[in-house]
Amino acid sequence: MNIIEMEKSPVMDTPHKVDVRKLYDTKNALTVHITLQPGEKLKKHITPVDVFFYVLEGKGIVEIGDEKKEVSKDTLIDSPAHIPHCWYNESQKKLRFLVVKVPKPTAETKLL
Repeated sequence: MNIIEMEKSPVMDTPHKVDVRKLYDTKNALTVHITLQPGEKLKKHITPVDVFFYVLEGKGIVEIGDEKKEVSKDTLIDSPAHIPHCWYNESQKKLRFLVVKVPKPTAETKLL
């Protein structure tokens, strides 16, 4: 059994410059935990595989393609491969969500 505690997982250095922590990384899938503090955002980017997001805490704005919606805790959002997407935390509280990529990407995410 492998147990990963999010708080003990190191913050990754990403172009987004926000709190991103890898929680699960196998040949088949990748899961990261992202925390956006008030006013923070993810830069618009494209992933080479399907992604889903699961909101753990707070409210945020997710933009996928031409759609932009406010989402909150206990919401799952599907983001198809090759569609530009980004996140914004315009609230006064932190936003935490999981990003699950299946299958694990073999190509890099492309910033726009």
